[in-house]
Amino acid sequence: DDPRRVFRSNPETYFKSVEEMTELFSDYPQALAATLEIAEKCNFELKDGGIHLPKFPIPEPYGSAEEYLEHLVMENLPKRVSEVNEDVTERIKYEIDVISQMNFAGYFLVVCDIVSAARRKGIHVGPGRGSAAGSLVCYALGITSINPLEHGLLFERLLNPERVSMPDIDVDFSDDRRQEVIEYVIEKYGKENVCQIITFGRMAARAVVRDVGRVLKVPYGEVDKLAKMIPSQPGTTLSKALSFVPELKERYEQDPAVKRLIDLSLSLEGLARHASTHAAGIVITPSRLVDHVPLFRTNRGEVTTQYEMKVLEEMGILKIDVLGLRTLSEIDGTLELIREHEGVQLGMDRIPLDDPAAFELLQKGRTIGVFQLESSGMRDLLRRIVPTTFGDITAVNALYRPGPLGSDMVSDFIECKHGRKEISYVNKKLEPILRETYGVILYQEQVMRVASELAGFSLGQADILRRAMGKKKKKEMEKQRERFIEGAVKSDVSRKNARKIFDLMAFFSGYGFNKSHSAAYAVISIQTAYLKAHYPAAFMAAVMSCEMGDTNRLMVLLDECRSLGLIVHSPDINSGGVGFGLANGEIIYGLAAIKNVGAQAIRAAIDERKDGPFTDLYDFCDRVDLRLMNRRVIENLIQSGAMDCLPGTRSQKMAALDRTLMQAQKRQNERERGQTFLGFLDGSSPVETLEDVPPWDGSEKLHKEKESLGFYFTGHPLDRYRDMLGSLISVDSLSLPEKKERERVVLAGLVSEIKIILDRKGNPMAFV
Repeated sequence: DDPRRVFRSNPETYFKSVEEMTELFSDYPQALAATLEIAEKCNFELKDGGIHLPKFPIPEPYGSAEEYLEHLVMENLPKRVSEVNEDVTERIKYEIDVISQMNFAGYFLVVCDIVSAARRKGIHVGPGRGSAAGSLVCYALGITSINPLEHGLLFERLLNPERVSMPDIDVDFSDDRRQEVIEYVIEKYGKENVCQIITFGRMAARAVVRDVGRVLKVPYGEVDKLAKMIPSQPGTTLSKALSFVPELKERYEQDPAVKRLIDLSLSLEGLARHASTHAAGIVITPSRLVDHVPLFRTNRGEVTTQYEMKVLEEMGILKIDVLGLRTLSEIDGTLELIREHEGVQLGMDRIPLDDPAAFELLQKGRTIGVFQLESSGMRDLLRRIVPTTFGDITAVNALYRPGPLGSDMVSDFIECKHGRKEISYVNKKLEPILRETYGVILYQEQVMRVASELAGFSLGQADILRRAMGKKKKKEMEKQRERFIEGAVKSDVSRKNARKIFDLMAFFSGYGFNKSHSAAYAVISIQTAYLKAHYPAAFMAAVMSCEMGDTNRLMVLLDECRSLGLIVHSPDINSGGVGFGLANGEIIYGLAAIKNVGAQAIRAAIDERKDGPFTDLYDFCDRVDLRLMNRRVIENLIQSGAMDCLPGTRSQKMAALDRTLMQAQKRQNERERGQTFLGFLDGSSPVETLEDVPPWDGSEKLHKEKESLGFYFTGHPLDRYRDMLGSLISVDSLSLPEKKERERVVLAGLVSEIKIILDRKGNPMAFV
């Protein structure tokens, strides 16, 4: 009787013809008529192109965004550049003209306003990111903090007058205050005009196997084993895993159930699985969002666009990446500890980029915690390069990527820098451009300058050439090749040399890096190296405070503290804070870093501690809010050693915990009801009569410590074998880097995790 049953019972999936629908809905002719009526009312044209910038409020007496932008830039330029000479004036006027001609003045004003507002609120803003660091206008406005003229950075990497596209100025803010920046934007431009951008989670290799296994009702343990055979390395596909993981291929070929599961997974891999919110992107529209883009509401009530980022850019909608950078929060934390404990007011703008102590630290590869430079491979590269200038750090950031590492670029750079290999140039005109990188074409900007200075390309045309080379567009490359050779010949370069130079550019452009981005991030690298070199305790405490949620990371940082000779005290409920702190140059363990102990609970305990230290377990349980400090929290505080300052052993406090909590809860309930407490009848508290239980032995103490902290802190299970191992091993993890290449060593440790990935050649590699 119900036509809808036909849809539910009919497994065929196709659009029915008019005749089929008429027959199906013969009893409901009005439904067919309504369908036509609805179709006729639908009339929507999706417009792309154009630019839809928000209306930035222009103050009097300025008549346009272009006029106001020029005023701000020229007013601030003398404050930012020590000598405004003819070259500076020419460059700034050129940039302003390009921005105005491309109608992007409003965009720059919006970004400038956001950055200025963040600074007024005391939010740390990064020195720059991406191509924006190449703009003198951005530097004058304070959007970036690196002078592009001093570092040979090019504006055309941000805006190319010969290739009209939306500029992309990304800004880093302290990650713990990023939300304040977004709230400012919403307040400034209106809730109906600002929202975040949607992004779609795709079915990656491991995830799709787990999803399909769940639907097929394959036991979880079996699916988990299969999924873990697939390397977790980004970019790994099921097809690659089947080719390079023998165990997975064997299961696929021999087990029909596994074959069915993987075959289904192969057909679904890469499809959109769910919608989520982009980590940084926000859009601002000139009028209500709904006038420009369709919207989506997440499960958490957040509003995002239905269009992904690339579609928004094509439509000319203003997108700004408001990025949270944890390192900026770490720097803020370090500066605060320095002010509090050493009385030094240190501003980031006062940190020199050529500090000897910072470079000594970099040369030795002691860079755990230093921005962008702390991986083992990066530390090894620093020791080989022995950086001596800011330019070397800029180069290190660009060199440490799969392309250069897999070619001769790195070895050529190092050998030429140290004079072990003669620097050679195909043509002497290349020397001023490639001198800073010892003859190696390392940056995209160098490719552009070669095309401009040797072949007469404008920088805009050189950027188009650079893009064609980077994307290996053959037709475009051939066209540009002839143009380059003819232009170079006119500049007195031989045709043979011109061909050779073009081929070199084409080869290196595939590896070339954006120098603007590398130089801007090198500033943060130097700043963090400076802080670690001069204020190691404050720096490490701040870094650990920002990494409290990552146990593995904390282990690395604590090891670094030990190698630096810094003392890190065990957790202490009577002296510790939420994060890691300082006392007399020594680090105090952050209590919120203990597992299952939240910052809110610790803040409540610290507030109570203002009335005096806790005297025993009952005093603690009686004074803190037990709705925040539940049994699990207190148990972890005891096991971690945070309550060693209170009477009794850890085992005694654990044995008394239930009784103590019951008494304290009863007392808190009485206080809430306004009842007066007359004390215990025998004049003692439960903890003063601790049970006579044996203390935990060393092994159990360490085990429970690891449960609550995530790692062994006061000792290690292998300590008991120290004497025996001492006669067997030849190296430990600290002395390992000092050994010669290919030297045989014996190292002892505990295997705690094995992770399999695919290397650059697609072969399986295990991290143990």
